[in-house]
Amino acid sequence: MSFSTAVLGAASIPSASRKQGSGPAAPRQTYIFNWEKLWLGALVLGLLVVLLVAIALPVGTLLGHSFVSADGQFSGLAQFMAYARTPGVGRSLFNSLWLSALSSTLCVALAYGYAYGVVRSCMPLARLFRAIALVPLLAPSLLMAISLIYLFGAQGMLKSWLLGGSAYGPFGIVLGSVLWTFPHALMVLCTTLASGDARLYEAAATLGAGRWRSFCQVTLPASRYGLMIAWIVVFVLVVTDFGVPKVIGGNTQMLATDIYKQVIGQQNLSMGAVVAMLLLVPAGLAFAAERHLRTKQAATMAVRAVPLVPQPHAPLDRALLVYCSLIALALLAVMGTAMLASLVSFWPYNLSLSFKHYQFDMMDGGGWASYGNSLTMAAATAVIGALLSFLSAYLVAKPTGWVRARQWLHAVATLPMAVPGLALGLGYILFFNAGGNPLHFLYGSLGILVLCSVAHFFSVAHITQLTALQQLDAEYERVADSMGVPFWTLLWRVHLPVCLPAVMQVAGYFFVNAMTTVSAVVFLYSPETTLASVAVLAMDDAGDIAPAAAMATLIFATAAVGRLLIAALDAWMQKRTQHWRHR
Repeated sequence: MSFSTAVLGAASIPSASRKQGSGPAAPRQTYIFNWEKLWLGALVLGLLVVLLVAIALPVGTLLGHSFVSADGQFSGLAQFMAYARTPGVGRSLFNSLWLSALSSTLCVALAYGYAYGVVRSCMPLARLFRAIALVPLLAPSLLMAISLIYLFGAQGMLKSWLLGGSAYGPFGIVLGSVLWTFPHALMVLCTTLASGDARLYEAAATLGAGRWRSFCQVTLPASRYGLMIAWIVVFVLVVTDFGVPKVIGGNTQMLATDIYKQVIGQQNLSMGAVVAMLLLVPAGLAFAAERHLRTKQAATMAVRAVPLVPQPHAPLDRALLVYCSLIALALLAVMGTAMLASLVSFWPYNLSLSFKHYQFDMMDGGGWASYGNSLTMAAATAVIGALLSFLSAYLVAKPTGWVRARQWLHAVATLPMAVPGLALGLGYILFFNAGGNPLHFLYGSLGILVLCSVAHFFSVAHITQLTALQQLDAEYERVADSMGVPFWTLLWRVHLPVCLPAVMQVAGYFFVNAMTTVSAVVFLYSPETTLASVAVLAMDDAGDIAPAAAMATLIFATAAVGRLLIAALDAWMQKRTQHWRHR
C-alpha cells in the first residue's frame, strides 16, 4: 500500500465503507464533483483577485500615472520628456548603470573564488565559511553603508587608505553594494559549482590536462550560465537599491535616489512615477535575461552525469583557505564595525562601552515604537506570506480545472520579481491613496505595510513552494479522486504536511526580508507606523550615525533570532508530522 493510499484511506473513508469487500471504487457523485469544482474555482478566482489588488493594480496604476501631469491631466509622454530635460538625468542613468555593472563584476568575481573554495576544494571549515558569508542576508544594506562611514569616513580608522579620496560617492556605493550582495551571488555560484560532471575531468586528465587547464576549459565553460545569472541577480539588486546610495552615495546621482527626492523631497508623485518606470526597464530586461539563462542552464545537465567529488590538493586547498579567510574576515570586520560603534560612547575618541545610543526614544525615527512596528509587521508578513504563497503554489500546481485562471494566477505571482521595491511602494501610494478606492482605509496603516511586504517578496516564495509541490507524485490526486476524497482534505492531510519544511523556510524568508527592507516601505509609513529600517534612514539624515548603527544592529540581531526560532519551530513540527520520512 502506498503512502498516499494509507493516509487518505485512514483520514477520509467512512467507517461503513471500510467494512465492504474489495472491488473497484465507486464513481464519485456528480453533485460532490460540482461542489468541489465550485469551491476550487472560488479559491482560484479569490486568490487571483487578492494578488491583482496587491501586485498588478498598483503596478498598473504606477504605469498609468506616469502619463498624467501633476494636475491630473493626461499628458502622454510629456512627463518623460520633462524628466529627460532635467539637468543631471543622463548622469543619474549613467551612474546607475556603470556603478551597478562594476559592483556586479567585482562581487561575482570575488564570490566565484569563494564558492570554488567552499564547494570544489577540500579545505577545512568549508561549512563554517559558507555560513559566515551568508550572515549579511540578516542585515539591512544600510548596516554595511554605515560601517563604511566608520571605516573610511571623515573620522574613519582607515581613511588614510583612500589616499585623500572620499568614501562618499562611487567608492562607497561600489564597496557597500559588493558587501551586501555577496551572499546572493555566492548562493547562485555554489549551486552552479555543485553540479560538476566527474567524467569531464577524468577525460581532461587522460588527455594530459593539468588542474589549471581543466579549470579554464572545463570548469569555467560549465559554469558560464551560473556566472551570468549571478551577475544579473546582483545587477538588479544594486540598480534598484536605495539604502547604500542614500547613506554613503554623497552627491552621486542615481535613479533610485532620484525617485526618493521626487516623492519625499518635492512631493511630485507623477515625476516619481516616471523615474520608477525608467527603473523598471533595466530590472525587467535583467529579469527576462535571467529566466532565459536558467532555462539554458537546466538544459545542460546530462542524464548520465557522475557527481564530482573534490580531491585533496594541499597547495590549492591552502591557497583557497587563505582567500576565503580574508573574505570572511572582511565581511565580519565590516559588520562588526557598526555593531561596535553602536556600543561605544563617542567614535573614535572615547571607545568606552555604553548603551546610550540605544535610547531610541530620544532620537529621530519614532523611537522604540518603530522597532515594535517592524517586529509586528515582520511576524504578520511571515505568517500571511507563507500561507498565501503555499496556497497560490498549490492552486497552480495541483488542480486540473480552471486552467486559464491558474495561468493568470502564476503570471501575477511571479510579477514582483521584475518590479523594484521603490516602484512597488510608489504604486501603492498612487493606488491605495486614490479617493475612489474602497481600500483607501488601508493607507497609512500597518496593514498596508504587511501587504506591500508580502507582495514585494512573493515571487521567490511562490516559486519555492511550487517547486516543492511539483516534486509530489500525481498518484496522490488519482487516489483521492478514486476514493471520493475532496481536494481540501488532500491539501490538509497530505500536501501541507509533506511541504511543511518548505513552508517554514519561506516563513523565515519573509520574516528576515520584512525586518530588513527599506525600499518597499519607505513611502508608505505614517507617524504611527514608522519602521526600524526607516528609522535608520531618519537618524542618518539627522546626523545621528551611532544611533542609526544601533538600530541597524538591533534589526540584524532580531532577524537572526527570528530565523533561529522559526528553524526550531520547524524542527519541532517536523518531529510531529514527518515520521514517515524516517521509516
